[in-house]
Amino acid sequence: MDAQLKRGVLDVCVLAALKNEDSYGYKIIKDVRPVLSLSESTLYTILKRLEDAKMISVWTKEFEGRLRKYYHITSKGIRRLEEFKEEWKELNSIYLYIVRGSRYE
Repeated sequence: MDAQLKRGVLDVCVLAALKNEDSYGYKIIKDVRPVLSLSESTLYTILKRLEDAKMISVWTKEFEGRLRKYYHITSKGIRRLEEFKEEWKELNSIYLYIVRGSRYE
C-alpha cells in the first residue's frame, strides 16, 4: 500500500477509536486490533502527529500510582473523520472500476 495512503488510513483508524470515548495507548491498540496490526511505536508516532495537528488533545490521570496519558478527539478530528468518509466513497468507486475493469456501472 502507498505509504501516504496507509498513513492517512492509520490516522483515521486512531481517530475512530477515540470517537466515542477518551482512551489511552494500550486500549487504542486493543480496539483497532480487529482491523489492523499496530505497534506501540507506530501508535505513539500517530498520536503525536494528531496532537500536533490539533485533531486530538491529551490529558493525564493517575492510574495505579503512575500518570497515564488519555487522548480525546477534538472537533477538528471529528471533521477529519467525516472528510475521510467522503474520500472513501471516491476511493471505493476507483477500486470498483479497477476490479471490474473498464466496464464501470
